[in-house]
Amino acid sequence: MKSRHAPPRAATMIESLRGLGYSVPTALADIVDNSVAAQAETVDLQFTWSGPASTVTILDDGNGMDEAELEAAMRLGGKSPLDKRDAHDLGRFGLGLKTASFSQCRRLTVASYRDGQTSCFRWDLDVIAAATDDGWHLLEGPAPESASLVGRLPRSRNGTLVVWEIMDRIVTPGFREQEFLDLIDSVERHLAMVFHRYLSGSSPRLRLTINGRPIQPWDPFLSNHPATWTSPLERIATRSGAVEVQCHVLPHRDKLDPRSYAEGAGPDGWTAQQGFYVYRNERLLLAGSWLGLGQGRSWTKEESHRLARIRLDITNSADADWKIDIRKSVARPPVELRDRLMRLAEDTRDRARRVFAHRGQVIRRADGSPVMQAWRAEHHVDGMRYRIECEHPAVRAVLDEAGPLEPQIRAMLSVIEQTIPVQRIWLDTAEARETPRAQYSGSAPAEVVSVLSVMYRNLIRRKGVAPAAAREQLLRTDPFDKFPELVAALPDEPA
Repeated sequence: MKSRHAPPRAATMIESLRGLGYSVPTALADIVDNSVAAQAETVDLQFTWSGPASTVTILDDGNGMDEAELEAAMRLGGKSPLDKRDAHDLGRFGLGLKTASFSQCRRLTVASYRDGQTSCFRWDLDVIAAATDDGWHLLEGPAPESASLVGRLPRSRNGTLVVWEIMDRIVTPGFREQEFLDLIDSVERHLAMVFHRYLSGSSPRLRLTINGRPIQPWDPFLSNHPATWTSPLERIATRSGAVEVQCHVLPHRDKLDPRSYAEGAGPDGWTAQQGFYVYRNERLLLAGSWLGLGQGRSWTKEESHRLARIRLDITNSADADWKIDIRKSVARPPVELRDRLMRLAEDTRDRARRVFAHRGQVIRRADGSPVMQAWRAEHHVDGMRYRIECEHPAVRAVLDEAGPLEPQIRAMLSVIEQTIPVQRIWLDTAEARETPRAQYSGSAPAEVVSVLSVMYRNLIRRKGVAPAAAREQLLRTDPFDKFPELVAALPDEPA
């Protein structure tokens, strides 16, 4: 068979690889993956602002590499994605270190110290672009002006240092120091999410710092909050290994203090963070995606499902089946799993919608008795309508005492029903990314007690209901079922 040797042109190939679509946070997460695979316990990222000469370094205390290992690690495609990987390995394609770095900088230097020996190689895209032989010129040692940066690598223990210089994709014309500081914040939020399971617990497996400041983990599932609903862990056998799934419905805003609510929103906000969270070896690959699942068409991210988040763990032998890409940002479940995942997601989405609609409150009491709602929804052929519930005690009391004014009151109620600003509420919710306050949320106890007292007095004096029965009725009435302590404090003799 005739053939010709047709290697890619180095400069052209590398410039093409720069366009894979990494962001700075995702690129740095790929670098940290290598440190985790090298069993590092501490990884420190240093961002140094100096205009066009700004740098980023990543230093770990992992196993380090000797010269041959480092040369192999710097080679593009040094490992085949088909090779069997160690159980703790977070890589797959043998490209992450290089493509992630090239996406942001033109000079990549890596130095490693192992067993008393230091090795150092660098890729310089400007040197490759100027070469006349289309060669893949991996340079030995740091550039003369980079020697001080490589000097940050300790000689007292094993470890590896990665240096980004000439960061033309980051420090672009007009890029200022404030943008650089904002970039640091976005990197911190991303790493706190991606490696949160490594950073959590009383004895974390990994310590991540940025300019010496520890990164605190961000738990997408608010696992320690008592109002978070969590399903039992389910293990599903597949041809590429077991898949673990656990569903979560986060608390409604009314159940969270301001700090917890802000933290729960995550890097991209409550609505964007809903969906599946796909992990491999406890490293987050994909955050907040419905994975193309849905009935008829793929589900979209909607406000009503913003509290639904599902943890999904796969093994590092399942990459091909899940179509994991080089950037670790795309995942598609295999056909054999889609139906089961869809059923789990439908149940979780339904639970999340109920919590969202009822503000984290149940619409039935522990004894199974329903809570009287002030509004009811009616389905009609021409759409949904919302009606005031005239049997609600507050409304019923007015109608019973209205006398000749009853027609006017009912006309007023009809006007209120027909003019509910549904579109305005929907827009405010979608644009402000928060739910409008209602049901005395955040109200002072005195405000709630004032209304409670009026209704309580009416039940006893006008309806002849016994005090204990009146309190029980209020506990079955929206929104006073949310204030059992205030209801219980109502006196037997109302003022």
